[in-house]
This record gives sequence, C-alpha cells and structure tokens, in this order.
Amino acid sequence: MTDHEDRERFRHDPIGHAEARAGMTVGELAESYGEAGIGASDLHEAVDVYAAMLDDDVTTFLGLAGAMVPTGMRAVVSELIRDGHVDALVTTGANCTHDTIEAIGGKHHHGEVTPEGTTEREHDETLRDEGVDRIYNVYLPQEHFALFEGHLREEVFGELEAESPVSIRRLTEELGRANAAVNEREGVAEDAGVLAAAYEHDVPVYCPAFQDSVLGLQAWMYSQTSEFTVDALADMTHITDVAYEADSAGALVVGGGVPKNYVLQTMLVSPDAYDYAVQLTMDPSNTGGLSGATLDEARSWGKLEKDARNVSVYADATITLPLVVAAARERVGE
Repeated sequence: MTDHEDRERFRHDPIGHAEARAGMTVGELAESYGEAGIGASDLHEAVDVYAAMLDDDVTTFLGLAGAMVPTGMRAVVSELIRDGHVDALVTTGANCTHDTIEAIGGKHHHGEVTPEGTTEREHDETLRDEGVDRIYNVYLPQEHFALFEGHLREEVFGELEAESPVSIRRLTEELGRANAAVNEREGVAEDAGVLAAAYEHDVPVYCPAFQDSVLGLQAWMYSQTSEFTVDALADMTHITDVAYEADSAGALVVGGGVPKNYVLQTMLVSPDAYDYAVQLTMDPSNTGGLSGATLDEARSWGKLEKDARNVSVYADATITLPLVVAAARERVGE
C-alpha cells in the first residue's frame, strides 16, 4: 500500500459549493464564490484585494482599456470617482470619446452581431450604408460623431489654443468641464459621465494613446489650421509624482493595452511599487503579450512589491467589473 504519512501535513481546504439563492446580495454571492474553484475563487479574491484598496490611505490608480464606456460601464466608473475611490484614471481615447458623446446627448444602442438570415459581413455592409458603427453588439449612429466634432471645436479646443502646447491631462480636464457644462445647459437626461466627474473632483485623467481614437483625429485636424498642439510627454511628470507621493498604492486594471502598461510602469521610477493590484482581463498569459501578462510577472519588473496582494481574473470585464466593485463596496459599507 502507498504510504500516506505526508498527508498529515496536507492543510488545503476542501472545495465547497457556491450558493445562488433568491434574495442574495452581490457581496453574499461573491463570498459564496470563495467556496468554489477556478474563476469563482479568483473573483472572490479580487473582491478581497479591491476592498482593501478602498481604504482612504491607499492611492488608487484605475486603468480602463477597451470600449468599457459604450458597452455600459460608464456609471460604475463615474460613481467610483465621485465617491473618492479613484485617485488617477488612465484610459483610452475611445472611452473619452464615447463618454463625451453620451454627456452631450448622444446614445449607444443595443444591436446584433449577425441578424437571422444574413452573414456578419452582409450585416456590416448594411450598417455601413445606413451610417451605423458597430462595437460587437452595440450600435452607434454616425451622426453622433458630428455632434462630438462640433462640441470639441466649439467648447474645448478653442479654450485650450492659447495655452498650447497642452498636456493630454489638461485636454481631458477641459473636456470634462465642457461635458458637465453642456450636459447641464442642454438638460441632457443622461449623466454627465466619467470625465465630468473627474473634473468636478480633481481626479487626473491620463490618456497616453489618445491619438489612437476619434478624439485624437479631431485634435490633429484642428491643429492643422490653428496653434493648438498637445505635448504627449507632459503627463509623465504628473503621474509619477502621484505615484511617488503615495504612502500605499493600488491598481485596478480593467483590460490591457496602453492603460495597463501606463499604470504599472509608473512604479518603475518610484521608490516603492504597488501594494495591491487587481486585473480583469480575457487575454491569456501564455502569448507573451502585456494585456494578458500576470501581475506576478509584473512583480519581476518591480511594478509590484514582493509582498503585494494581487489577483488576475480571466473573464469578460463587463461581467466582472460590476461584480467586484459592488461586492467590495458592500464589504466596506459604501
């Protein structure tokens, strides 16, 4: 028979079973996930780590990639900002663009990937003819981009021209101010959004690859006939100062790409590194790409402290972000 004496040293908890009862709160559901394995246990741990990051003594960086705003995550982010849980936001030009469109009266709409009786290509050709842009199963009428262009030219770029060259952070700040002003002036039913909340609460918004968006295209076109220019390096000093002055720092990284790297690389020029980090991604780590790279890998670069609490959750962030945020906020009583 096999000798099992080593099992006296076996201390791993047995797998339990998650519950799904009527009337459960999000926090109770996330707590129940801790009984299970694979992604459920990862999400449970993410709630634990993010709840610790909500402490007032932790300087929190939020990296927001992809198309999180047009897919319905706008209010989650703006509420975190308004409630003081974001000290620095790093995002994409796409999110800034779509946030602004909703702030000034545009809307995104439920759509389809492939309607019955047609191929995806045929469907997209029809949408092209009808002037509708598609983001997976979300539609955006193209006339909203014309509204966006007018907003930038009438409310934003002209205000910044005399200050040129301006930092991208200054551009997003002015965009947030204009979004809030127009939203109130026009009586827009939709909330003024992420950039407006950041402006109102003095939260810096960094958009290091803003050129890679309609916002960047519009800024470039305006610069061709004006003195308006943007200094792409100016924000490096500001964000590293925020990191340098943090007594304790945490990173919530939603998606990958430039926002993820910009958040994490900030610690390479700071005396300390992140004490907490949560990553919500669908990209696998074995491709070697940064978007799916584990936070443990980031530790090897000095972006996380050796004893940092960190976890990566591999699932659609439009599912995991609201769950993690709601459960963590329930945990701390907010």
